[in-house]
Amino acid sequence: MDSITIGFISLGVSLSLLLLRVQIGVALGLVSFIAIGFLLSFRAAWGIITAVPFNFVGDWNLTAIPMFLFMGFLASEAGLSSGLFTTMRMLLSWLPGGLAIASVGANAVLAAASGSSVATSSAFAKIATPEMLKYRYDPGLATGVIAAAGTLGALIPPSILMVLYGYLAEVSVAKLFAAGVLPGLLTASAFSVMILLRVVRNPSLAPRVEESFTRRDLLDALRETWALPVIICGVLMGIFVGLFTPTEAGAVGAVLALLVSAVKGRLKLSVLITSIRQTLVSTASIFMVVIGTALLARCMAISGVPAFIADGFISMGTTPLLVVLAVAVLYLVLGCFLDSIGILLLTMPIILPMARDANIDLIWFGILLVKLLEVGLLTPPVGLNVYIIKGALGDRVPLTTIFKGVGWFVVVDLFVLLFLIFVPGFTLWLPSQMR
Repeated sequence: MDSITIGFISLGVSLSLLLLRVQIGVALGLVSFIAIGFLLSFRAAWGIITAVPFNFVGDWNLTAIPMFLFMGFLASEAGLSSGLFTTMRMLLSWLPGGLAIASVGANAVLAAASGSSVATSSAFAKIATPEMLKYRYDPGLATGVIAAAGTLGALIPPSILMVLYGYLAEVSVAKLFAAGVLPGLLTASAFSVMILLRVVRNPSLAPRVEESFTRRDLLDALRETWALPVIICGVLMGIFVGLFTPTEAGAVGAVLALLVSAVKGRLKLSVLITSIRQTLVSTASIFMVVIGTALLARCMAISGVPAFIADGFISMGTTPLLVVLAVAVLYLVLGCFLDSIGILLLTMPIILPMARDANIDLIWFGILLVKLLEVGLLTPPVGLNVYIIKGALGDRVPLTTIFKGVGWFVVVDLFVLLFLIFVPGFTLWLPSQMR
């Protein structure tokens, strides 16, 4: 059996194990070990499986992941986002569908602090959705907007997915963060416009909320909200002006979250312990996937599968646009079955050589991949963000209703994706302004 065949069999077995819900890192690591044993020898496979994890986990650049996670968990546990929805509600509730639009805005701000779609969705599932249901909002709209807006955590920097992509693609994480800003804001704006148009056409979807707020009420709400913008500006502005690297920014963000929590009197021992525990669990989970993917990448390189696929595309005279569209279809299909980190890391050994050979800008390509992974967080049967909302609400809203509600947002996401594909300058303008 030749090496190419072994490589493709390894990919097929890996996907089958993932569909059977085997832990991603375990599935990829085990299959890669056996495949490398057949390709080289099991002695060589043992040497690789002992060296590769140490080299990857010990890489300095990946320390940004636990730092950004800690920043987000601490902000959540210390209640730094508690006044965010209230503030957005005061500013936007007068609009048709104002509570839903306020949810989009609040999610966008929290996304810039958490870096995680799951954390963003779970935070507002218990805050904003019950309020919308209380005012007789359509259940599909009330739940769909939180699930969809939560995906902004992957696109608006800082983003864990961007850190992983930047590391594996060997491109500037700072430029990736800059490239994600405008697409993230565009997505949030597109969601808001869609909600507004739907409610104007069908007011029963979101009955108008009759509320009055004094200037003092707004100032009180802003006092509860100032902490999050301080952390966000401190981290992102420091990266964009070159004061520190994205890796260092993770530590800066964690320190800022600690200081702000202390200033607000929210830094209790229980909050600190819970945040550290959540950070350790999430980091270990992500690194298990990274290790498994690193072994798969080594297996693929030895088998020659990436070069074989890239040569096949080149021989067909495939253009960069067709490569991007082919990858988009692949990600949309995989997004129906696998989680976002798993998809990204599983496919990188295959699609990166194709993108490089097609002379595709890897910063632009990375933003497209993250955008595609956002859609995967909403599509059935997996739709992780949908299950986050379902778990938070229990039996109050059926799962089918939530999936129907996110359908509108998936359509908007696809239109935004097409715009980003055909107008790459929109994504690349901000990174081009960096030193």
